[in-house]
Amino acid sequence: MADTKTDGAFDVIIIGGGPGGYVAAIRAAQLGFNTACVESRKTLGGTCLNVGCIPSKALLQSSHLFAEAAHGMAAHGVKVDPKLDLKTMMGRKDNVVGDLTKGIDFLFKKNKVTRINGMGSITKPGEVKVGKDTYTAKHIIIATGSEPAPLPGVDVDEKQIVTSTGALELGKVPKSMVVIGGGVIGLELGSVWRRLGAEVTVVEFLPAILPGMDAEVVKQAARTFTKQGLTIKTGTKVTGAKTAKTGVTLTVEPAAGGDSETIKADVVLVSIGRRPFTDKLGLDQVGVEMDARGFVKTDAYFKTNVDGIYAIGDVIGGAMLAHKAEEEGIACVEILAGQAGHVNYGAIPGVVYTHPEIAAVGMTEEELKEDGVKYTSGKFPFMANSRARAVGDTEGFVKILADAKTDRVLGCHIIGPGAGELIQEVVLAMEFGGASEDIARTSHAHPGTSEAVKEAALACLGRAIHV
Repeated sequence: MADTKTDGAFDVIIIGGGPGGYVAAIRAAQLGFNTACVESRKTLGGTCLNVGCIPSKALLQSSHLFAEAAHGMAAHGVKVDPKLDLKTMMGRKDNVVGDLTKGIDFLFKKNKVTRINGMGSITKPGEVKVGKDTYTAKHIIIATGSEPAPLPGVDVDEKQIVTSTGALELGKVPKSMVVIGGGVIGLELGSVWRRLGAEVTVVEFLPAILPGMDAEVVKQAARTFTKQGLTIKTGTKVTGAKTAKTGVTLTVEPAAGGDSETIKADVVLVSIGRRPFTDKLGLDQVGVEMDARGFVKTDAYFKTNVDGIYAIGDVIGGAMLAHKAEEEGIACVEILAGQAGHVNYGAIPGVVYTHPEIAAVGMTEEELKEDGVKYTSGKFPFMANSRARAVGDTEGFVKILADAKTDRVLGCHIIGPGAGELIQEVVLAMEFGGASEDIARTSHAHPGTSEAVKEAALACLGRAIHV
């Protein structure tokens, strides 16, 4: 039922209270729309806030501190023998999530967004049913996000065979864990449990981890993760799983074909990607078109083939990122208000919050070569950066790619300390159509890791100073 009294008639109803949905709802209210947001969870924030981005980052930070205390502080003259209190660590993670979900509730009340709790379905254009209640709206926005993709032959029970949701709730550190899938989620959560003491094996079907990322970054990442104690098996297919009281036995074989073998583990994390959540929405009933993989089809203005029904975020495909969904949500409602909503898909960053962090925006070298684009590449290692040396965090590099003729920045790829923050400078430059020389001629504070970005830009021009 709704949090505030209403006659059931709205200007905009958004189905889904995740990053795309709740941000769209707040922006719609700011624009003067009478807005409602339907969410099946008891808390707002979607997968990202409740069982994804935020709790995983809380555990990544906590586990990083534990690992630093155990292995990284002696070189600084700080000698400690840390003891893990997993219950407190998990409690802190839950408190972070709880505080942030309450924050969204506050924002809804502040902006007079009506929150409706329950599973929403579209019964006809302009009509949404939640439980026994029916609501009407001129505009309906589908923002239901995605869910973990299943793997045939590997049945999830969220105890021994888990998705990311179960991996965030383990009651004890497993002696051994197998992560099926070498993408962002698998590597982040695998890193958490490795730091806390688990023996972690990552099994990836493709020839390399982090599919789609810059090959040079991937090579460095694989080397670094291996040094941290992760076992990485690429080009490997999981064909089945058997559970017992003693653990899980996986059957694997080479992706290209060959003899099978078994791997045993206490816990198996299935992290092979995500699929759009479109079940129980009534989309077939109202005739909303979807592609073969279940993604909702939309035009450049987020409109489906049915008048008055729109879709944003993971459910329409593209990069499955919270901030991409937020940008689409804002753009969608601004278009409904007659404004020029805008999303620059060429300047949406992606970050892997391992240590070191990995961040990327724009094109990779492989993509530029495939498209026949002539470009310059500037690279600078953190080993040559004063701040990185001072803090003892020198792994990785910054790489900037620029158009060979115009010098416009086409992409940036970073593996190193604070990569997720450093990338934003380049994102902003790309949003404004900036050149590598624009970055190179901008003063950067010394000593700072951001100087590595400046030096990479200088390297594009053939005039890096400190390497």
